[in-house]
Amino acid sequence: MAATDADRGLNAGARPGTAPTAHGQGADPQVRVLIPSGALGISIDPAALETGLTMAPDIIAIDGGSTDSGPFYLGTGTCKYARASIEREWAMLMRARARLGVPLLIGTAGTCGVDAMVDWMLEITAKIAAEDPAGVGAALKVATLKSSQSPATLAEQFSHGAISALEGAPDIEAVDFAGCSQAVALAGAEQIQAALETGADIIIAGRATDTAVIAALPLARGCHAGGAWHGAKIGECGALATDNPGSGAILIEFDAAGFTVQPTGAGVQATPHTVSAHMLYENADPFVLHEPGGHLDVTGARYTALDARRVRVEGSVWVATDAYTVKLEGARQAGFQTVSLVMVRDPHYVAHIKDWVEALEAAFRAREASNVAGDFELEFRLMGQDATLGALETQVMGIEGGTDGVHEVGVMAIITASTQVQARDIARLLNPYLLHFPLTENQPMPTFAFAFSPPEMDRGALYEFQLNHVLRLADPMAAFVLETHEIGVSA
Repeated sequence: MAATDADRGLNAGARPGTAPTAHGQGADPQVRVLIPSGALGISIDPAALETGLTMAPDIIAIDGGSTDSGPFYLGTGTCKYARASIEREWAMLMRARARLGVPLLIGTAGTCGVDAMVDWMLEITAKIAAEDPAGVGAALKVATLKSSQSPATLAEQFSHGAISALEGAPDIEAVDFAGCSQAVALAGAEQIQAALETGADIIIAGRATDTAVIAALPLARGCHAGGAWHGAKIGECGALATDNPGSGAILIEFDAAGFTVQPTGAGVQATPHTVSAHMLYENADPFVLHEPGGHLDVTGARYTALDARRVRVEGSVWVATDAYTVKLEGARQAGFQTVSLVMVRDPHYVAHIKDWVEALEAAFRAREASNVAGDFELEFRLMGQDATLGALETQVMGIEGGTDGVHEVGVMAIITASTQVQARDIARLLNPYLLHFPLTENQPMPTFAFAFSPPEMDRGALYEFQLNHVLRLADPMAAFVLETHEIGVSA
């Protein structure tokens, strides 16, 4: 089904196959957003997706990533998920979009949302279009919204007072921005709306708030602002706000008073409990959610079960702020790591494992300090059970656990230094300590088991978050780059 720019745009009238009163000009605003999964690359249930498509959504929106898995992906500008999974699921969604003639939108492309990952998703989109023009559309208009920030520009903005720290942010000076290997600004609804206004079939956005990709179209069409942001929060992770979080897809219907949640997976239910509880997810305050341009307050929200599957929510409030700010995220390289893993099964050492680790570390630092050039960090972590023999293990941990029931402990040493060579050399100095260090001086020398040979495993560069700040903008688009591309047969 072909779609005109008016069909794709923010103020569309009735689409083919939908009731004019639902989307028509002059009627109460109503927008249906289909979220097919919590994130692209973690699997999409084809049956749940198909059910969602029969509900005539106005847009298909999905998140592409987050900072959940730590700073590595932002620091390196790479994707957490396998490209094969991304291609397979994106192709499913491109075909679904073509069937309905509605926009397809992804935010935080490639896990971290840096410009290179937007380009990566654009390349994947072009590849799929070339391989299946009949299924996804012979000619496609794609909008890209880029969020990467120049460290030099950020340093200048910081010096002019346009950047301020959020709670828990590290102390930084203007010179520290140069240490960021990657930095991004999180797009809000305004930037996503600008991309939708291009009339694009597909929008690939860089780093964006999880909620903005869902709230943008309902807000643009005049739906209740508090309901738009609240519903977007509930739908950000797909079916996580249902009684079967792994089931995938969910459809949120927004209107002038609030929103309605309906999962699309077979037998999956949304309840007032599952819906209201999602405000606790990744949120410091279960009643307040901060977004670019304001905050959501759900203190007065009312959750009503319409039936066994659907929940109606009203009473949420959007509170706009005078200043418009977007969050900044940045990561920097913080050294290199090597890890070693030794398995301890001697019952005496297992029973005194913490004492052994403390004595080992003290002895290592005292004896080897002169052999190490430069600063380093050494950390020990005590790991689980049955890792040595796996399924061949004959000893069973007691029901109550504790020392009497534990028969082995994995001791992982983590060495962090300024270079990989230094981290590896320190791990090699530590090797005989992990293998033979006695608990006390008068005990026979023990021998433990390394999990691998060699036991030293280089983890490569270590990254840490450097920015947890907000950037004040006079123009919401000032920190973002919006472009359109024609791909397919007519490109």
